[in-house]
Amino acid sequence: MAHGHATGVRGGVDHRGGLRATARAYALVPLRIFLGVTFVYAGLDKLTDSAFFHASGAGSIGELMHGVRDSAAIPALVDLALKSPSGFGYAIAFGELAVGLATLLGLFGRLAALGGALISLSLWLTVSWTTTPYYYGNDLAYLMAWLPLVLAGTPLLSADALLARRRRLRTP
Repeated sequence: MAHGHATGVRGGVDHRGGLRATARAYALVPLRIFLGVTFVYAGLDKLTDSAFFHASGAGSIGELMHGVRDSAAIPALVDLALKSPSGFGYAIAFGELAVGLATLLGLFGRLAALGGALISLSLWLTVSWTTTPYYYGNDLAYLMAWLPLVLAGTPLLSADALLARRRRLRTP
C-alpha cells in the first residue's frame, strides 16, 4: 500500500504538479471564505436589527414580505413567511449564521452549501425576483456561487478534511 508521502499526495493535495495543481486544489477556498463571511454577516446583521423581526413597520421582515408578495415567482412562499414573519425572520437569520459558520469551518461542507443555495434560491424566487435586469439581483449570483461547494464540498482546510483523515487513520 502506498502512503501519501511516497505518492506526492499530502492532505488531499497533489504536490507533484507544482503551482498549477496547488492553485487548482485550493481554488474554492476564497469562494468558501467569501460566502461564509457574507452569510455570517447577514445573519448577525438581522439578529442585531431591532426592527427586522417585527410583523410590520419600516425595515421589518413583515413589510418586506408584504411588499414582494404580488411580484414573487412563488407567492405561496411569501404567504408561508407571512404566517409568522418574526419566526421566518429568525429562521433566515439563524440559517444564514449556521450556514456561514459551517462553511467557514468546513464542517459538513456540502450540507452547509446546500443550505446556502436553498436560502439564496428562496430569496431569489421571492425578494429579488423582479430585479431588472436579472443580473442586478445578487440572490441568483449567490445561488450559483454555492453550487461549486455543493458539488465539491470542503475537502481542504476544513473540519471535514480532519474528520476524513481521522477515519483513514483508523481504518486498517
